[in-house]
Amino acid sequence: MTESTAELVVFTLTVAAVATLVILPPGVAVAYALSRWTGPGRGVVDTVLSLPLVLPPTAVGLVLLELLGREGPAGRVLDALGIEVVFTPRAVVLASAVMAFPLLVRSARSGFEEVDPRLVAVARTLGDSRARAFFRVTLPLAWRGVVVGALLAFSRALGEFGATVLVAGNIPGFTQTLSLAIFQRTQLGQDAEALRLAFVASLLAFVAIYATEWVTRRRGRRTHA
Repeated sequence: MTESTAELVVFTLTVAAVATLVILPPGVAVAYALSRWTGPGRGVVDTVLSLPLVLPPTAVGLVLLELLGREGPAGRVLDALGIEVVFTPRAVVLASAVMAFPLLVRSARSGFEEVDPRLVAVARTLGDSRARAFFRVTLPLAWRGVVVGALLAFSRALGEFGATVLVAGNIPGFTQTLSLAIFQRTQLGQDAEALRLAFVASLLAFVAIYATEWVTRRRGRRTHA
């Protein structure tokens, strides 16, 4: 890889990793809450959280841009704090995190739903608090679902384009990821370079998806054991 390609790969991997780490705590919390929610309204909340999976990514990017721009409600607060997000690497991470969040939640929720509530009840009768029972019993039993969700989120963040290009722009050396670089090279007629970057992106995606499938297969064998 050339130095430019290496920098693109490092930046893309860093963005995907940071985005995944950012959404991991809230994603696990939301997934656990949904897995235990039996009252009305769960379907509505679940649908809202899943919207980024079906909406055009550019629509999500536009909403983020309106919220975080200088005239947006969040943008005014950030501006007062001296924090700049739009058209910075922070926006790249944010866009990737928003688009990847539903995948983490859906997989982690499935993992939590597979945990036998009776095991948690036993821990509670032995004196564990809710938090202690969660970390000692629930999370260890559901970890494969959480890991699969994190890997899926990481994979989604690797290829994020539509939301990112609107809220972060396509600034070489600053906010440009592999997917944005492929688009730029294609627009400039540099098809050979675009294909080379596409090949690199495919390799990264293959590794991420293979890891997801490997954990999923282990999870399936454990379930049927």
